Amino acid sequence: RACNPPVGNLATGRTPVTSTTCGQNSTELFCFYPEQNLLHHPSPGCGQPRCTKCNINQPDNSHLPADMTDDFFANPMSWWQSAQGVHREEIRLDFETEFYLTHVIAVFKSPRPAAMVLERSQDYGQTWRPYKYFSVNCTATFGLQDDLVEEGSMCTSRYSDAVPCTRGEVIYRALSPANKIEDPYSPEAQDLLKLTNLRLLLLKRQECPCHGSGLVEKPQRFAHYAIYDLIIRGSCFCNGHAEESPGSVGFLGEPGSRVGIVHGKCVCRHNTAGDHCERCAPLYNDQPWKPGDGKTGAPNECRKCRCHNHAESCHFDLSVWLASGKRSGGVCDSCQHNTEGHRCQRCKPGFYRDRGKPLSSPDVCKPCACQPMGSANTTFSSSWRCHPRTGFCYCKPGVAGPSCDRCLVGYWGFGESGCRPCDCARDCDQRTGTCFHGEPFFNVPIGGRIPDLIQTPSNESEEEWKWNDHEQGFSALRHPEKCVCKEKVLRSVSDFCQMKYAYVIKARILSAHDKGTHAEVVVKVKKVLKSGKVKIARSNRSIYPESWTNRGCTCPILNPGTDYLIAGQEDSRTGKLLVNMNSLVKPWKAYLGKQVSDILRTGCK
Repeated sequence: RACNPPVGNLATGRTPVTSTTCGQNSTELFCFYPEQNLLHHPSPGCGQPRCTKCNINQPDNSHLPADMTDDFFANPMSWWQSAQGVHREEIRLDFETEFYLTHVIAVFKSPRPAAMVLERSQDYGQTWRPYKYFSVNCTATFGLQDDLVEEGSMCTSRYSDAVPCTRGEVIYRALSPANKIEDPYSPEAQDLLKLTNLRLLLLKRQECPCHGSGLVEKPQRFAHYAIYDLIIRGSCFCNGHAEESPGSVGFLGEPGSRVGIVHGKCVCRHNTAGDHCERCAPLYNDQPWKPGDGKTGAPNECRKCRCHNHAESCHFDLSVWLASGKRSGGVCDSCQHNTEGHRCQRCKPGFYRDRGKPLSSPDVCKPCACQPMGSANTTFSSSWRCHPRTGFCYCKPGVAGPSCDRCLVGYWGFGESGCRPCDCARDCDQRTGTCFHGEPFFNVPIGGRIPDLIQTPSNESEEEWKWNDHEQGFSALRHPEKCVCKEKVLRSVSDFCQMKYAYVIKARILSAHDKGTHAEVVVKVKKVLKSGKVKIARSNRSIYPESWTNRGCTCPILNPGTDYLIAGQEDSRTGKLLVNMNSLVKPWKAYLGKQVSDILRTGCK
């Protein structure tokens, strides 16, 4: 629910600043009528006046500004008094932070002013705005209508009468029938109730109308303002996210603090932070901060970011919020444990995820264990050293192994450039390149064929040489993350058109086969977007990758069971559809097919 801090006296423990104080320069004599004569009228006059002295340096004779805000129960007869003869006096109370005001009560020892103004500042005294004007004649003094005549007027004569001549009160209520507020934390409420400074401008003094008092000797000795108590009721400003502040009445204060002081810092709830709970706590910025709703009671709590225990704070990002459909806008700060991403949900370059540990584990990301000489520097992302999900390293040409630490079968000479193909029909010594059993390199003429297996040495069985059924195809099909192909990137319609592809199809990869002199991939053609001289039917047929390695990779990579958009060239002489590094091979997406169809229909003319 929305929270409301308790109301206390904001003036307690704080000393007002005044323009003058009685006896501030030297000892002054002043006179006043005894209080009992003014409150109780046994005779028509004010009685016999009493005169005494004041001096701010003499404790028994001082009437300082702090006497207005001391404990009025413990010190009921203490008061502040101005210098003699002043008409305009200022009493200002400066707060160290923002507070909410509910009402102000000033109890005068002298007759109440004939004219005064109560003002507040919300910017630490730079600018001031009036709360209320007080005058015996609002129209003559301020040009405003009296609220006794016109309800809601900014001026009132209710508290400006000289009688009673002492203990007269001036009261201001921030929330009144004229100022109805449903939600105390709305912008309108804050504009009215929030303040950093409060001041009273006493503009016109008036005397007590004592009948039959006759002529007063030295009337200037009666010419002063005097206030017993200044009470400012309010609370710490917490935006509906706290119901207590350290040092509030009924709560423990800081060591050495005075009882009853209303401190400006809130004890925040709802995952909020700040002196006024004006922002979300560091790890709770997944949605925009809001004040509590004082009308409905909704707490409007801050929501925790999903950083998987890898960050200590997050920030709200409006673009992320809007992109998520206003469901989540938190971006984690300074992801730890070698993670990165808006939610610290993936491993940094050079690390891969340990699938045996939960995503929140501090050890979820393990460093890549790549052999420096055998691993490729240029991969899909230049900063990746291994696949972020499997940990397999990206190998140089002819290099194999999860760590890229050995040559592929049929390659030799592990070094800075990778491994070189054996000049053999079969395998060779990986250090020297020497063909096993003195096998020569078969010089296969164009259109020829690799010698039959019958010609192989008789001491080897056919089974040792043939691919096993479950291995028919390329390692790219079994472990695609080990193969690195630089895919063709087309950045514009003109790039696509300039390639002048002979065919564009949607096809599912069924299988791949090493034919010795070439690779062959069997596909099921599901849609023909464009064809050239070679006729293409919606049926099973073969396509021929030009880039391939024995027991290595096809490039582009073609995974069995996956639908692709394939655009490439043809060999009209042999009727073959070709795939090479200039071909466009992308996993099929409906929108991608529509884009290409539109380009073929209109864009390349």
